[in-house]
Amino acid sequence: MPEVQVRKGEPVDRALKRLKTKLEMEGILEEVRRLRAHETPKERTKRKARASAKRGKIRFRFNNAKPAAAEDGAAAVVA
Repeated sequence: MPEVQVRKGEPVDRALKRLKTKLEMEGILEEVRRLRAHETPKERTKRKARASAKRGKIRFRFNNAKPAAAEDGAAAVVA
């Protein structure tokens, strides 16, 4: 369970905002909302498609991050 410590002199509102942000980043709020009510098969499919797209976007972002110099050097060697 994520926790946030209230710093000395910090307003409670700001600490609460940090907690909500942390919960959102870890996906806890989304899971609680999902489990709170019945999920239809169509909603489940949409949720899984969104999650898959997000994973694919992250994979694409980090797998295709090659330095430009390496691409130019490879093209020069092949040509």
